[in-house]
Amino acid sequence: MKPWQRLVLAFVALGVAGAALLVVVYSDQIAGDVFGEDNMVYYWSPTELNDKQEQAENATIRLGGMVRRGDDPEWDKKLPLEFYLEDGDNKVMVRSTGAPPQMFREGIGAIVEGRMSDDGVFETDRVMVKHSNEYRVNEDGDVKAAAQTLDGV
Repeated sequence: MKPWQRLVLAFVALGVAGAALLVVVYSDQIAGDVFGEDNMVYYWSPTELNDKQEQAENATIRLGGMVRRGDDPEWDKKLPLEFYLEDGDNKVMVRSTGAPPQMFREGIGAIVEGRMSDDGVFETDRVMVKHSNEYRVNEDGDVKAAAQTLDGV
């Protein structure tokens, strides 16, 4: 290969590397410009949500954490459903207008999708619980009882 060909190849490689670096550095901005900021969905923990308050304004967020009881003694029996999602360090009050899944209870992992309101409460109409896909037969081996248990869940 001639020296001038190596030089041209080096400049082309440098240009490609520079373009790749720009895409990596500005990927959030590019995605927002191309797809629109309204189409972005962030997945955050309560700690991340508390740390990124400015980004949370008018953004659709999936918030994940452990369910903790709300302030009302009958927090899980009426709508809107009010409870906390916590990650061990922080907690966020959640208000849901949608009916919760049957497995919803205190201590279970959950994900909600919605937006922060002006009063600092996370507003949603969608609550999803995280659970294991493992189903086991009862210790005594009664398959019929296990099937009835699953029907009741």
